[in-house]
Amino acid sequence: MAARGPSTKWLRNRMNSTFEASNVHSSIVEDKLFGHEEEEEEEEDVDDGLVVFICGKCKLPVGDTMSWDGSEDGENQIRLKRVTDNVVIGKETRMHEVCKRSLCLILDLFCRSCHSLLGMVYASTPKKLDHKRFTFCLNVADIESYVLGSATQKLAAEGPKEQPVTLEYRGAVEEQLTEMKMLVMSMALKLEEIEAGLQEQRD
Repeated sequence: MAARGPSTKWLRNRMNSTFEASNVHSSIVEDKLFGHEEEEEEEEDVDDGLVVFICGKCKLPVGDTMSWDGSEDGENQIRLKRVTDNVVIGKETRMHEVCKRSLCLILDLFCRSCHSLLGMVYASTPKKLDHKRFTFCLNVADIESYVLGSATQKLAAEGPKEQPVTLEYRGAVEEQLTEMKMLVMSMALKLEEIEAGLQEQRD
């Protein structure tokens, strides 16, 4: 069984520290991945929720925090050990300079449905960047996310509201039952009289 990913609260804190040095403001990244900041009580309710990452354009799922491997300072990326079949690995390698004197060979990652660029896989790296190899690096700007269990909207109960049983309600029901009982008895007496009259005519 795969190891569980980090909690959403940890991810929020990590994203803040990861992207403060980036040209993208950390609050934008936080809103992009996790939505606006909720109150502490609501935050605790979904603190351990599984985060599903989806394509920012067509909304197909591309991965989740069960495969979390980390995030990259200044790269505006998250790393996953596994992704879904909705992610396609490009066939052509190209040069990519992570920083000065750190040239790498990478393969681009695309969405299978809309063909949007989602990130990259490092095919060859300098030794100091070996931790990036064999992982899927997704661009934060090209993905969105959903926290499982965060849904709150409910349908209102349909149908008439049940009337509470009160003494007045019970009395009214008993009165109706008594009237129905008297009506049935009256009809039974009339039926007996009719049958008796028919019997006399036959005799």
